[in-house]
Amino acid sequence: MTDKSDNGALRVPERIVPVPAHASAQARAMLSQPVPPKAQYPALDDAAGWKAHIATMDANVATMFAGRLGDFAHTLTEWREEGALAYDIRPEHWSDADRRVYLYIHGGGLIMGAGEVCKTMTLASTGSYNVRVVSVDYRMPPDHPYPASLDDCMVFYRALLREYQPHQIIIGGGSAGGNLAAATILRARDEGLPLPAAAVLMSPELDLTESGDSHQTNAGLDSMGSLMQANLLYAGGRDLTDPYISPLFGDMAKGFPPTFLSTGTRDLFLSNTVRMHRKLRNAGIHAELHIKEAAPHAGLGSGPEDMEIEIEARGFCMARWAGR
Repeated sequence: MTDKSDNGALRVPERIVPVPAHASAQARAMLSQPVPPKAQYPALDDAAGWKAHIATMDANVATMFAGRLGDFAHTLTEWREEGALAYDIRPEHWSDADRRVYLYIHGGGLIMGAGEVCKTMTLASTGSYNVRVVSVDYRMPPDHPYPASLDDCMVFYRALLREYQPHQIIIGGGSAGGNLAAATILRARDEGLPLPAAAVLMSPELDLTESGDSHQTNAGLDSMGSLMQANLLYAGGRDLTDPYISPLFGDMAKGFPPTFLSTGTRDLFLSNTVRMHRKLRNAGIHAELHIKEAAPHAGLGSGPEDMEIEIEARGFCMARWAGR
């Protein structure tokens, strides 16, 4: 039985949430794992503590994504532009005649995922697209709070606009990368730059205030937990509702490209994603929303449910590059 507190909030008794029997074997195996304890973040002014925490998390993320790498023949070179760093990844047999490029922005809670981890996440997330990918290895806290990350993403969007027509560029990313992909589009628009052909936002971290319903309803189901301490570190004292920090609060009616969004019913960022979808639709912008049954933020262990969304995202991009 549930009841209400004095402020109208529901009191929900302790529940046992079973693993859905209809999920794939991979999904059931992943969902059967115990939820790890919530991360303990250092104090905001403890730079050494943050660097140690980030190193530990990077090692965990690298291990997770290494198992998702497919057989993708490619070349990878470093690209330095105006002090910013990206990795230029080109499939085997790629040529300049292929006028498609994907500007990929990695995830990691806006504090993790640099260097070799960035490369691994990029290849695992975009290898099946078989197009040129430029992955931004953006600067992050504790040494480089906002706006350093967004500045680096803008450097490479401007650079690609010198090589490509806007309709040949797609910007995408997952989690924190979805935040920066959306923020890059908003800032490019506000600076008078042309918009890309499309955006791909995979379980995007669009609201650093964590005001969405799923931050409460999926707490304990999603192993990620609140990122508020990391959000504050990233913002560096700026208002968390600034649209360049929390793109969900941007004015989409001023312009935004067609957008692919994905999330899961157990995803802490479910509310971020569905609210962004409604906001785009209400502004008259084409937006597709794909929700995976029972999926938390990290997905379902590369099971068929994850593969279905990957296929959908790839098809969306190919259609946009083809002008459809």
